[in-house]
Amino acid sequence: MMQNNYPTIDASLKLQYQPYYTTSDFAVFTAAAALLQTCSTKAIKDTANSRYRRNLGGVTYGLDSTIVNSIYEIAGGDKSCSFLPLVLITLTDPLEARLPARRYNLDLIWTQKPVMPWSDFANADVDDIVEKLTTDEAILLTAGVGFWHTHEIARLGIPAVKVSDGPNGIRGNHFFMSTPAKCLPSATALGATWDTELIEEVGLKLLAGEAKLRAAPVILAPTCNIQRNPLGGRAFESFSEDPLLSGLIAAAYVNGVQKGGIGTSIKHFVCNDKEDDRMAYDSILSERALREIYLMPFMLAQKYAKPWCFMTSYNRVNGTHASENKHLLQDILRGEWGFEGLVMSDWFGIYSIDLSINAGLDLEMPGTNKWRILDLMNRSIGSRKLTVRTVKERARKVVELAKRVAQEAPEILDGDGLERTVESAEDTALMRKVAAETIVLLKNTNALLPLNPNKIKKIAIVGGNAKAVVISGGGSAALKPSYFVSPYDGITAALPQGVEVLYSEGASTYMEMPTLDYELFTPSGERGWTGTWYAHQDDESMTALETPYSTRLVDETRIFISTSAPKGITRRWTMKLEGELKPRERDCLFEFGLTVAGRAKLFVDGQLVIDNWTRQLRGQSFFSCGSMEEKGRVPLKASVKHRILVEFCNVRAPADGDEDEMVMDSNPGVRLGGAEVIDEDVKMAEAVEIAKKADVVLAIVGLNADWETEGYDRKTLALPGRTDELIEKVLAVNPNTVVVTQSGSSITLPWADSVPAILHSWYLGNATGDAIADVLFGKKNPSGKLSLTFPKKLEDISAHGHFLSENGVLRYGEDLFVGYKHFHHRGIRPQFSFGHGLSYTTFSYSNLKLSEVAVSNGEFSLNATVTVTNTGKLAGSEVVQLYVSMPTTSDMTHPPLLLRAFRKVKDLQPGQNEKVTLTLDKYAVSFWEERIERWVVEKGVYGVKVGSSCDELPLVGSFALKKGFEWNGL
Repeated sequence: MMQNNYPTIDASLKLQYQPYYTTSDFAVFTAAAALLQTCSTKAIKDTANSRYRRNLGGVTYGLDSTIVNSIYEIAGGDKSCSFLPLVLITLTDPLEARLPARRYNLDLIWTQKPVMPWSDFANADVDDIVEKLTTDEAILLTAGVGFWHTHEIARLGIPAVKVSDGPNGIRGNHFFMSTPAKCLPSATALGATWDTELIEEVGLKLLAGEAKLRAAPVILAPTCNIQRNPLGGRAFESFSEDPLLSGLIAAAYVNGVQKGGIGTSIKHFVCNDKEDDRMAYDSILSERALREIYLMPFMLAQKYAKPWCFMTSYNRVNGTHASENKHLLQDILRGEWGFEGLVMSDWFGIYSIDLSINAGLDLEMPGTNKWRILDLMNRSIGSRKLTVRTVKERARKVVELAKRVAQEAPEILDGDGLERTVESAEDTALMRKVAAETIVLLKNTNALLPLNPNKIKKIAIVGGNAKAVVISGGGSAALKPSYFVSPYDGITAALPQGVEVLYSEGASTYMEMPTLDYELFTPSGERGWTGTWYAHQDDESMTALETPYSTRLVDETRIFISTSAPKGITRRWTMKLEGELKPRERDCLFEFGLTVAGRAKLFVDGQLVIDNWTRQLRGQSFFSCGSMEEKGRVPLKASVKHRILVEFCNVRAPADGDEDEMVMDSNPGVRLGGAEVIDEDVKMAEAVEIAKKADVVLAIVGLNADWETEGYDRKTLALPGRTDELIEKVLAVNPNTVVVTQSGSSITLPWADSVPAILHSWYLGNATGDAIADVLFGKKNPSGKLSLTFPKKLEDISAHGHFLSENGVLRYGEDLFVGYKHFHHRGIRPQFSFGHGLSYTTFSYSNLKLSEVAVSNGEFSLNATVTVTNTGKLAGSEVVQLYVSMPTTSDMTHPPLLLRAFRKVKDLQPGQNEKVTLTLDKYAVSFWEERIERWVVEKGVYGVKVGSSCDELPLVGSFALKKGFEWNGL
């Protein structure tokens, strides 16, 4: 009999449990141990590519699928356990024999329920726990388990901690068929509110609540990098081009979420400003630019909110990967800023063992990436590249995080772990309010807006985004919305009965064929199609078995399997997706598009239409693991339910110049899109024709998650296809044209001088259409202000000449002059300035007064007061912005103006005024002096300008500082 409370195994391989060994995982592990006693080592397949490989203890072994199935049979046939057995046969190397099941020469790790509830860890003595950790347990804590969890150590009561992607909603465990969730506006949209109180409310009432519904006590958000260039694929994920606005909005976000008992992991630390070559490029920049621009948002968030965690970026910073960068992680973050929480890697974002450990990176994520495995870590300790003390220092931070979760979110740790969707009227109202608050009124000639719906008899809605499902950018921010209101639906719902609505797409805006989520149905009439998995003959075989392994309804046609393949299936597998296409209203030619991370074929009514299986072109889909989109056209008959079949295998097809048929273990996926083929000239003419007939034209245009996404950068700021032409042509026949744009970052608007009214609506999440309608028809007076500059052309951007990675080097040649600072410095007039945003009312600014300067104990303080008056006829809100110009008494170069304070004045009634106080602290007057490695406040005269945007600053003042000082830290 095995000792130390491990289960007994009798001769007939039946399992006997101690009372608290009750999980399916444990049954599987025990069954594996029992079965392997009877197997010769020849029965174990040594395959480095095995679907079942686990790097524990050194040598990697896999289990043949027949053995795996036998294990499950012994375990009671339960394939629902969370992960496959971590099994290793110990051979001759004593380093392998580290875990307790040595009697049978097996190393096993299993999930074991503790005697007490996990939440009791709230009372743990961290010093005592860390002291009791074995070296192997400490090593295990420094890396994750699976995709979203930290390790649990049941022996010591240490619970696992689940994390989940933000930043604009909480997706949960899966990309594939994820739990429907609330999708908030993009980060650039939240930045456009300039409202820290509202963002804190969003964090507390929406994000924290959603995290609890996903059973995730830590969310991977917010993102507060800088929009160095709006072409960056994830630019929509960060709040602003300005460090102060970014940092204060991030701090409000963190404060709100963490007041709700949920932790945040602020990201990506630091200079994660582009996607192409993101794991390799080296951001080369001055220490001053690093401090004043790129680190500043994180610094402010740490000062005012103290996130539980920081997440490192993929890239190098001045020669060293962020995950291995002692200067960033130890000297600055922990040393100067006093951060006491946990530092984790981005997913697959570490590139070493000892370098990252010694630099201060506590947690490698995810657990499927195995740098920090027992054997390699122990060898590093044995070779003195690592010390046990350092490993335990990193493990301590995981223990501290687990304790904090037990204190703040005990209901999650002791709960059932299930993900849920819950809607309430209060949440829906807040979602709609937040979305409307982000919308920016860019232009409103002759007060065309707001529209009076009671005076409209006929309205034309045109544009590719009017009926499209556009909720957010793509990648880690993507999720399945619990509901969605399109612009078309929101607008039509707001119109009174009797208004005639005319619609035409006019011009296509998609990069890949639009998905068919609402176009496919099962034979029984359910929305979606049937997905059936088939195991292969063995792990290395390309021959699928005839018997289905698993079947389920799938209600999406962009299917990112990620780690959601059925448990226990062979490493190579096939999936067949079958459904019926919604009948067409007329005979038509239909074009399909098929993209795959793996290989796939499309059949329509049994006929092969697209072959993305035999050979393929590599593309950027599915986090740059997928193919280019292959297209095929099929004539469809009216009123006929045409049969659709996609056959998909998770083994990548060969491509010219790349014959590797790699198994997509982490990122398999397939995407089917399609649309009727309509001549672009015909679509354009139709839109122009309905525009002629309408009282007013609403053009809903912009980008979507194909154009702005994690994994690759945009190539242009222009709107897709013939969108600009569409706007110009409908405007030519109807001067009452309102353009509503959707994008997560800047776009060029060559027709802006001609169009009378423009709204920019970002990505607004679930409530998109309702929020747009509220602003268009005056239910909500717009108060958003641009969180980044909209240039007239791409060449005007400060980073334009040095945005590409050149042989792995990314030079930040613009230095301090990012965003509006560059436009001021070069005297370039943008299309729409940073901070710009109109209202349906008007405001005046007066009575700027500056208090006496107060300097004491290395701190600076000055109050600026200004009176804001609503001079219009409607109630409205205004953002007061204060900019500072630095003294010119030294040889230091500074941007002409720097945003140093702001405040949103809310709901001023017509004729009402409010005295607004803006406080400047030492951050407002400091710069980084590289020669002495300290922050410096110089004596001299500082200029102050106050107004409604960086280019509309009617109030001017100044103050003098008679004696400067230096400081460090926060």
